[in-house]
Amino acid sequence: MRARVTLVATIGAAAALGLCLALLYAALDRQLTAALDADLAARSDDLVAALGGNDLNDLGVVARDPLAQLYATNGTVLAGSPSLGDRRLLPADQVRRAGAHTLETRWLPLGRAAARGAVRVLSRRLGGARVLSVGVSAEPLRHARQRLLGVLLVAAPVLVGVLAAASWLVVRAALRPVDMLSREAAAISSLDADRPLPTVAGDDEIARLARTLDHMLARLRAMFERERAFIDDASHELRSPIAVLRGEIDLALSATGDPAELDQSLRAARSEAERLSRLAEDLLLLARERAGSLVVWREPVDLLDLAATEARRLQPVLGLRIQVAGDPAVVQGDTDRLRQLLANLAHNSAAAGSTTIRVHLTIAGASATLEVADDGPGFPPSVRDSAFDRFVRADHARTRGASGAGLGLSIVRAVVAAHGGTVAARNGEPLGGAVVTVRLPLG
Repeated sequence: MRARVTLVATIGAAAALGLCLALLYAALDRQLTAALDADLAARSDDLVAALGGNDLNDLGVVARDPLAQLYATNGTVLAGSPSLGDRRLLPADQVRRAGAHTLETRWLPLGRAAARGAVRVLSRRLGGARVLSVGVSAEPLRHARQRLLGVLLVAAPVLVGVLAAASWLVVRAALRPVDMLSREAAAISSLDADRPLPTVAGDDEIARLARTLDHMLARLRAMFERERAFIDDASHELRSPIAVLRGEIDLALSATGDPAELDQSLRAARSEAERLSRLAEDLLLLARERAGSLVVWREPVDLLDLAATEARRLQPVLGLRIQVAGDPAVVQGDTDRLRQLLANLAHNSAAAGSTTIRVHLTIAGASATLEVADDGPGFPPSVRDSAFDRFVRADHARTRGASGAGLGLSIVRAVVAAHGGTVAARNGEPLGGAVVTVRLPLG
């Protein structure tokens, strides 16, 4: 990446530098040419003024000029600089076509060696149809152009090399934090390592990337810890009923001669098998909810009627007094899952030592609010914020739930989330104990 960025930066800098040098060359050439033309125009103006102030037959002013000729209408040379000899600045046919002011570059033999050189010639038509041509050698200008072009061609590669080296150093300095982050990230062998990424000073993109990656790593560690705790708790919960089940089976095998003891052992084994089955179903439900594949049926469900029906079913089983009141509210939901939600909340309250449960249903806007309150001790401060996490328990099994494994409220949250609702827990009114508030969208 360092090489690619440096290459792109160098190519871009070289293109910009080439453009700048080309513009510089063009500007200097234009200035030199303009200066040469301005000098030529000044000489021509002086000659025109001198010719206008002397006798028309006295044309010595033209002969005294370094490079000038005066032509008649037919192209005959009337007067000229001795340095030109028999050479002409302007051919006869062009004399007849000369305009009021004509400036051009011509190649003429110059000097004693009669070598051809570039000459800037300014021709202008005077009164009486005569034409005055004034010239100046453009060889100094051409040599200056060549020297300037040579300097630029030598300087350009040097400047490009300097820019490439500077780009390499700048890119290396800019990417040094990225290399440091890569080495540190590679050194963290697992999420067990409580080793943060190095802090990058500043508030640029790389510094923000370093902080974002560090926060992401912290979240991954926390999630890893939760998953590991979940596995540990699941293993612990499964070990107890399996051990009891094996013990009861062994006892049943040893009590084949005693029908009463055999019946008691088999009943206990069946109870533990049912507990294992409930725990497995709860874990499967939570796993599906976490994977986003928990399927709920959508049908109109009257929450008030469902709560009243569950209250009549659960009161004799749990030994509680369950009061149901409020407004009828129909939601699009899964009857079995919503019944499981109410049963888990009731079992939690019973496990906490409550004697009365109040279920109240209200409608606010486009959602139905189901409030389940009890007169128990409420949620302890240590678990109030994590009451809906898996395998969370407080004193006296406050959150043990229907399965006795600390999954009751986790299942409540999973069911509510699958229905597109929210759930919250608090302590206080109306009965002074725990209060769980479920909000579901109306159908």
